[in-house]
Amino acid sequence: MLNIDELKFDEKGLIPAVVVDAISKKVLTLAYMNRESLEISMEKELTCFWSRSRNELWLKGETSGNYQHIVSVTADCDKDALVVMVEKDGPACHLGTESCFENPVFKSDNRSEFSYEGLMKLIQGRKTQRKEGSYTTYLFDKGLDKILKKVGEESTEVIIAAKAQDKKETVYEIADLAYHVMVLMIEAGISLEDIQRELASRHVIDHKVKQEKMTK
Repeated sequence: MLNIDELKFDEKGLIPAVVVDAISKKVLTLAYMNRESLEISMEKELTCFWSRSRNELWLKGETSGNYQHIVSVTADCDKDALVVMVEKDGPACHLGTESCFENPVFKSDNRSEFSYEGLMKLIQGRKTQRKEGSYTTYLFDKGLDKILKKVGEESTEVIIAAKAQDKKETVYEIADLAYHVMVLMIEAGISLEDIQRELASRHVIDHKVKQEKMTK
């Protein structure tokens, strides 16, 4: 673990802090900390920044209730910038959006950025605005029983491919299963964040169990 004394604050005593959602890994905001705000942040496990416009300490969420609970703070290789992983209670931006970074500046025509969030939005769009000829729309039109049947079928395909030790086919079938599970999630009103939080809670439990075993 680095000591605060090893960090390189600028001539104004500040260090940039990139705040990232620990669940979705989405960049939420860029703010600045001084030594005092960083110490408060680590003591309270809540993000506290230095407001350059107001020249005062700023505990995120103190007024809005949108606190950011700190999971970890990591310095870069030069020790002059921080990444702060948080679990947030509400929108990160003062405009009420989940992230401050919501304004596209450039997007390549030759490369696309894949994300589970983006795929979920596409699937959600097929449910709310039924596109004719879309397989996803077809599943929603047929309803829950059809979706569940496909999840079952794809699960079986994964098992068959894995049993055959065919990695390429197993990857293909797992992708099919993941897609159909996501369709089911949209149909059932389950978000990626719901699943991520459940998995995160299990990781904590597993970590505690391992610790208990080590102490026995």
